[in-house]
Amino acid sequence: MKTVIINVIVVTMNEAREIHNPGFVMFENDTILATGPMELLPKEAEDSRIHFIDGKNGILMPGMVNIHTHMGMIPFRGLGDDCKDRLRVFLLPMEQKAMDRELVYLSTRYAAGEMLLSGVTSVLDMYYYEEEAARAMDEMGMRGIAGQTIMDEGACDFSDPYEAIAYGERLIKKYESHPRITACVAPHGTSTCSGEVLQAAYRIDSSYRVPFTIHTAEMEYEMEYFRKDYGMTPVQYLESIGVLGEMTLAAHCIHMTEEDILLLKEKGSKVAHCIGSNTKAAKGVAPVTAMLGHEIPVGLGTDGPASGNTLDILTQMKLCADFHKNETKDRSAFPAETIVSLATIKGAKAMGIDRVTGSLEPGKQADMVLVETGSANMFPVYDPYSSLVYSANASNVEAVYVAGECLVKNKKLVNVELKELRDSLIQKMKKTEFRKHMDFYK
Repeated sequence: MKTVIINVIVVTMNEAREIHNPGFVMFENDTILATGPMELLPKEAEDSRIHFIDGKNGILMPGMVNIHTHMGMIPFRGLGDDCKDRLRVFLLPMEQKAMDRELVYLSTRYAAGEMLLSGVTSVLDMYYYEEEAARAMDEMGMRGIAGQTIMDEGACDFSDPYEAIAYGERLIKKYESHPRITACVAPHGTSTCSGEVLQAAYRIDSSYRVPFTIHTAEMEYEMEYFRKDYGMTPVQYLESIGVLGEMTLAAHCIHMTEEDILLLKEKGSKVAHCIGSNTKAAKGVAPVTAMLGHEIPVGLGTDGPASGNTLDILTQMKLCADFHKNETKDRSAFPAETIVSLATIKGAKAMGIDRVTGSLEPGKQADMVLVETGSANMFPVYDPYSSLVYSANASNVEAVYVAGECLVKNKKLVNVELKELRDSLIQKMKKTEFRKHMDFYK
């Protein structure tokens, strides 16, 4: 059946950046058929067999894209937030003690629900036991890439990095023909994997044309390590061992030189910008202005809920605007339209899925988010880009569609109750190392 969403401000994010106000989007099954102003609604839409949805003057935008996160980290959210070296002192040891397949599955289901409720329809996850993450994302109806984390010293799922790489390749093959889910091998970081491990992972990701994603130029000790032992930056090191290319999606990229940025441009690499977690951890602000100036594909990521505490991209958009304006001392820097593009079409390009999502155009998948404008914080709407970046928050997300299926309606998940997702996760957490922190949930 064909469905038409009418009486909305359609923010297409197509190449011409067309906005139809008031406008419509028509789709059938999983595919967008037409968009445009209301006066150009096709006459076939008068057919009584077509399902109409009144958007009530809301903003209809492409589904948002979260290109770097760790969905299995939901149980860690809020623990050790002000710890100075949280990763090495707190997170990694806790993962070794508590994380298992079931916890990853239940945490990913909860994280997917949280993201859908905030308008995130596509995600690149990077964690452990990623077969469970892929299963959870699929069950929740999301569009996602499950990135199997690799570490030299081993992790909670595999002690041998090459076993983890083989597992990741099997996962890629398993989802190779899936319409929404795929996988990749995702080395943890430039300093936590040997050059040989990085090269082995890169060969697999490149051969299957999936992202080779890795934490890059994020930590000060990482920068010092490469400066002292190699006389290079992390980006220069990746290039020197042949793993900086068009499939490379470098996460964070905070401590970048001009040469680093030029290398990313030359090699066609992409960047995941995680402004929320980076600034919360006092790591700095990535030079995204320079990256965009060199036309490097950049998208927005939340990082894990243990790092940035939130999984919604609307929050990242506001933080991106505020921090970059402050960093450049330029109120006109990073206009709202640019930031919305990072959250949608440019994020999709960085993730390698822009042919199917990221904009509202005929032929693309019907991944859409309806942001209501009836709440107090959403009046008035002069510029929909500005309203999305500076005014909107996750509570304004009215409806969400992925591949034409309505997954959020009236601000609630359609196929599962959030309480059910939470209760299942709570019960599992009580059986693990997290039980000592669960007194509130008796």
